[in-house]
Amino acid sequence: MVLDTVGSVSPAGRTGPTTTPGEDAVRVVDGRVTRWAGHRQARHDDLVALARRTVHRRGPDVSMEEIAAEAGTSKSLMYRYFADKTALQVAVARLVVGEIGEALAAALAAAPTPREGLRAMVEVYLGMVEHSPSVYAFVTRDGVVEHFLGSVTELVAGPFARELAGGATGDPEEAAVWAAGAVGFVRGAGEWWLTHPEGRPDRQVLAAQVTSWLWVGPVGLLARGRPQQKEEEP
Repeated sequence: MVLDTVGSVSPAGRTGPTTTPGEDAVRVVDGRVTRWAGHRQARHDDLVALARRTVHRRGPDVSMEEIAAEAGTSKSLMYRYFADKTALQVAVARLVVGEIGEALAAALAAAPTPREGLRAMVEVYLGMVEHSPSVYAFVTRDGVVEHFLGSVTELVAGPFARELAGGATGDPEEAAVWAAGAVGFVRGAGEWWLTHPEGRPDRQVLAAQVTSWLWVGPVGLLARGRPQQKEEEP
């Protein structure tokens, strides 16, 4: 057998790839590493989903030990996947944000006008709050809330700015400022609504009201309902 530029050539003229025992061993090790990484990621994702379900049932103050028990494992193993409880909260927040992102995109795509798109997006956020207040509290606590709200702001800024611009790119900085303010406003309204169950409007009514405030501005809407007064001197 002699070496050729494309591999090895046997006396019979057959060619094939050149490998060494060391290269074969590396391929075997690489395959094992890849399989282990995939297994670890799958286990991580399973634990995140299970943690979310546990929080939904038991409340936002559930401990790592309780979550581990639900998973049929130990707290020490949980810490192999998550450095601390905050890391688990961030992982759950990513899961929730991913689902919100899909719902926001679908809501905006199905809306006939930008204003209806905004209303649908507000209702998606309020629906998440209403469906699982415990999970919402879990992902909006100190140390996690910045990640959660920042991610939601990014989801809202781009597509809605393009919608307002009629499909054009729009100003990304203006979109980011608007989205940050809008998400903060919706968050505040949603949390007030969540903590005032007596006599509160239903989700659809609140979504329409918040949309009007965001679209026109609460000061302008309130001012229209008052008698005309002489404008104050500057």
